[in-house]
Amino acid sequence: MKIGIALGGGGVRGFAHLGVLKALEEKGIRPDLISGVSAGAIIGAFVASGYTYEKTLKILKNKSLMAYSKLHYPKYGLFGLDGLKEDIQKHIKIKKIENLQIPLFVTVSNLNDGRVEYVKEGDLSTYLLASASIPVLFAPVLIDGKMYSDGGLFDNLPISPLLQKCDVIIAVNVSPVHKIEKFDNLVQVASRTFQLGVHSNSIRHKERCSLFIEPTGLREYEILNGNHAQEIFELGYNYTKSLEIAPFE
Repeated sequence: MKIGIALGGGGVRGFAHLGVLKALEEKGIRPDLISGVSAGAIIGAFVASGYTYEKTLKILKNKSLMAYSKLHYPKYGLFGLDGLKEDIQKHIKIKKIENLQIPLFVTVSNLNDGRVEYVKEGDLSTYLLASASIPVLFAPVLIDGKMYSDGGLFDNLPISPLLQKCDVIIAVNVSPVHKIEKFDNLVQVASRTFQLGVHSNSIRHKERCSLFIEPTGLREYEILNGNHAQEIFELGYNYTKSLEIAPFE
């Protein structure tokens, strides 16, 4: 029986993916295929390259997308994410997506053609950078003459690549909508606008999954604040550990 796991986008809430995956493994459930977008794609890449959940947490802990960003002349985006690409290349020695230990699909948005792409081959760090580049906030990535950005623009819970390939599909949503009393800056407004836009395309996949996991409590954490990685990891772990999951047959 082949198990596929889709890891949704959600900024630093993506640390919950590590806790969820750890708890699932303790229940005897490990992915044969991983599909990820934005933070989910980054977490998926570390896991698919052989890193343990704890080691991945240690590497990325206390780092948000903003920690990797640099303000630059905003021709295409307010910030650049070159620091993220450098960190991925430093820790993941496998350069090509197709060479990972577990098959991985990286979800990106092709801005030129106006469509989503689920990439299973190509330069790993480049496509991960594109998948995490929230439009306007972060500059898109130029690949083969076309601009690519956060795949959540079209699909923030990418189960599509797993359909027809897996007997069991588990989806992990880490981007529930929360209330915000006030906004302090343009960055918060931009990230909030994107989050609201992608919310509906996450929920529509719920009925197509064998198991839909959305850890409670994630609403309390801002998607760009990287100071609570350990808490978010434990939240994902404890929530999933408490679930009574029937054996897949």
